[in-house]
Amino acid sequence: MSFLDSIAAGLSVVANFEAFLALFAGIIIGVIGGAIPGMSATMAVALTLPFTFSLTPITGILLLLGVYKGGIFGGSIPAILIKTPGTPASSATILDGYPLAEKGEAGRALGMALWASCTADLISNLALILFAGWLASFALNFGPPEFFALILFSLTIIAGVSGESLLRGGLSAILGLLLATIGLDLVYGTNRFTFGNPNMMGGLNFIAVLIGLFAIPEIIAMAWNPTAHIGKTRKLGAKWVTLKDYFASFKSIVRGSLIGVFMGSIPGIGAAPSAFLSYSEARRKSPNKEKFGTGEIEGVAASEAGNNGVAGATLIPLLALGVPGDVITAIILGAFMIHGLQPGPMMFVLNVDIIYGLFIGLIVSSVFLFFIGSVAIRGFKYVADVPKRILMPAVLVLCVFGVFAVNNNLFDVAVMFAMGWVGYAMMRHRIPPAPFLIAFILGPLLEDNFRQSMLMSGSDFAVLFRGPITWFFWTAAIVTVIAISRSAFASRRKIVAAVQEEQRNG
Repeated sequence: MSFLDSIAAGLSVVANFEAFLALFAGIIIGVIGGAIPGMSATMAVALTLPFTFSLTPITGILLLLGVYKGGIFGGSIPAILIKTPGTPASSATILDGYPLAEKGEAGRALGMALWASCTADLISNLALILFAGWLASFALNFGPPEFFALILFSLTIIAGVSGESLLRGGLSAILGLLLATIGLDLVYGTNRFTFGNPNMMGGLNFIAVLIGLFAIPEIIAMAWNPTAHIGKTRKLGAKWVTLKDYFASFKSIVRGSLIGVFMGSIPGIGAAPSAFLSYSEARRKSPNKEKFGTGEIEGVAASEAGNNGVAGATLIPLLALGVPGDVITAIILGAFMIHGLQPGPMMFVLNVDIIYGLFIGLIVSSVFLFFIGSVAIRGFKYVADVPKRILMPAVLVLCVFGVFAVNNNLFDVAVMFAMGWVGYAMMRHRIPPAPFLIAFILGPLLEDNFRQSMLMSGSDFAVLFRGPITWFFWTAAIVTVIAISRSAFASRRKIVAAVQEEQRNG
């Protein structure tokens, strides 16, 4: 079947009002779900799944894909307005989005988040359509040694989000790696640091840790000094994102989108590491790198491009191999199977109409996301106009509800508050939380792939250097470490020179 015949077959199943309405409704549900602190895109997709049972396959799957894409963008709204990422993928957006909101430029930050999200979403969808077969076959070459080398390279991005002190960033990352070891050992099944508590056997709940680390410290700070925020409200501001802002950040948006495509096409990596890697690369290559973390619009663009670039690419291994790229696509895989469809190479032969129908729907979803996102920004702007003394108790209620709803477990709420005090202590001592979060996400993946590599090779470390893929990531990691070290020494020399100059002038 030719390409044009495939497009025609796709149009025959998707060109109806019901399919596009489902996609439109899905994006609305996703944006709302992503914008509620503690309600992740994963939870929104899971809650929507039962409503697809009575729909046709293409309509039901487009509904879920709409929720997925809307949820990834929606998480940026509370991340920018109230420093609470609606989804884990939006954690990196806090780093520059919230400082922009504090400067009265929340509308500019949200506008850039929307433009970067839609651009990255479109690039990701086009990559899925054009390169699905090749990227899927490339991802098939990844075994535990390749994953270990990739994750080790990804850990080097910690230096890019460590702020003013690499030492404090390293301390934060070590704490994240330590807490990531809590729970059952996945290789031997032994308990680690559970202290006899069965609630800790599954490890610390990620949503509880995330909300506790970023949202609760703000609430504690408000309670500690209740008069500090009186009279302070963060409005969207008169300044809106411009085409000049967009084109100034365009290289970072495209780079972040491609990083997202690459990371998303490899099963199990996810949007959060992609967002941090995109942010780190934008900061490393920017002439304004010292402004990152203080309200740099390019930082918002890079992080949102990184996480939205993953959204279409995670479907590459799902559709081509039948392997879900992340937790959300695992839920979507369930929807395929409920409707009697088995994603994989044979689906491109037996169900080419549904494959290309999804491709067409995904392209349209980028357009829907732009218009729905524009309305959502104006709808949620009232969150920024509420004084903190009123807003913070409401945020606390949402955080408790969101964390409890994940597993219906009060222990997760206790973990959230415990991490809140840890986050508050880190805030007081200027220890950045982003390295903690990256290490907490990547730590288990690093350990599991290292141990699997050792088991498959009989503890021969040479397996970690097998093939060109591992060598590529080892080389990239070494080059990155050298570049970071040179940058750190150069910054130190500048500080010493400035101090000496000041002493001479004094």
